[in-house]
Amino acid sequence: MAVFPKDFVWGAASAAYQIEGGAQEGGRGPSIWDPFCRIPGKIERGETGDVACDSYHRWPDDVEALKAMGLKAYRFSIAWPRIIPDGDGAVNPEGLAYYDKLIDSLRENGIEPYVTLYHWDLPLALEKKGGWQNIDTARAFARYATVVAEHFKGRVHNWFTINEIACVVNLGYGTGTHAPGLQLPLEGQFLCWENVIYAHCLAAQAVHAVDEENRVGFVSTGRLCYPVSEDPQDVEAARALTFGSPDDDWGFTHQMSLDPLCLGHWPQENVGPRLAACFEKVPQEITDALPLGKPDMIGLNIYNAIPARMGEKGPEYAPRPIGYACTALGWPVEPESLNWGPYFIQQRYGLPIYITENGQSCDDRIFLDGKVHDPDRIDFLARYLKALSKAIQRGVDIRGYFQWALIDNFEWYSGYNQRFGLYFVDYPTGRRIPKDSSFWYAKTVAENGANL
Repeated sequence: MAVFPKDFVWGAASAAYQIEGGAQEGGRGPSIWDPFCRIPGKIERGETGDVACDSYHRWPDDVEALKAMGLKAYRFSIAWPRIIPDGDGAVNPEGLAYYDKLIDSLRENGIEPYVTLYHWDLPLALEKKGGWQNIDTARAFARYATVVAEHFKGRVHNWFTINEIACVVNLGYGTGTHAPGLQLPLEGQFLCWENVIYAHCLAAQAVHAVDEENRVGFVSTGRLCYPVSEDPQDVEAARALTFGSPDDDWGFTHQMSLDPLCLGHWPQENVGPRLAACFEKVPQEITDALPLGKPDMIGLNIYNAIPARMGEKGPEYAPRPIGYACTALGWPVEPESLNWGPYFIQQRYGLPIYITENGQSCDDRIFLDGKVHDPDRIDFLARYLKALSKAIQRGVDIRGYFQWALIDNFEWYSGYNQRFGLYFVDYPTGRRIPKDSSFWYAKTVAENGANL
């Protein structure tokens, strides 16, 4: 039987550029995604976030969806370009007013806001000055964090600074798959990496200074492994492969951000020579700031993991079986990722954990009966939440779970072809339709997972 703490936080998540729309409204400045979406071939069917789910106007519908499922927490992001259109200049009162309405409505309905300050929508004006290659962007981020924390003081107490530095840097400045679409060498990517880390440290200090009751976290994603058996050697193999940073596979690893922030130093094991050389060149002001950035909580975005075992020559990845289960996006279905992933992270860092994203993209549609049936998502969530309960039972301090996503949305380079939501969005009309999974999730929340 699945077991969750009595005060476990059940929620759902979203991100500003993926749902808001209103790209030309309310004084919002352009973000790096606005021009990027217009580069031929970058986004499926040339789609953009200009309208997205129209949550800029339909935010009451989103609050109603949260209420209908009995959720008491909502993780969403604030769009930096809505608050400070050029990134570091005048504050836009219309942007603050938009989030005033959303946050006040959430609180009136007993839903705690968990706010992410940066979910990839860098103000375009800052990118023109170098973006995350420029250390001044970190300083601008700290000012933005201060503005937001002061404005929402007393109404928001749970903050996450950066969402998935791996995607910010490696996809945005490495492969060019995400905005701003650059392809820098390892050294150039690491320059961005250290500046994002610095941004978190400065912002965490600022948010804590505004209100000592504020809790500040960092949301990480990356490679996780799970052992093919409980044999101690396989467990150690999975741990070793989880925490390694070779030059050819360093970006999507948790320790590249969590080691400096939680332990005060860059990774020291299985580090490639080019990466190690980058560590030696980190400016002293960034190194000195690391203690300021120790999170109060760690957010983990987990969708899958890699099976691992101890081979004749040491730790090795284990092959998945032929025909292994995949989501509509082609990601492997690996429930044990929510068991072993948090376990390894907790052992290494010893901090409270929130699962800030977990979910499945499905080929959802409106059926002839007018409803949206998604049994595969229900099966996915049941398997993953059972695995999460295993981690809790083995002593991992997991405080909450945010399903990704509350509603279908703009899924970055996939456009609107991928649907992760508990609510179906009929994009031509903007109508939200509860999927079967939303009713199942509501029951799970109401019973605190006892139905699993």
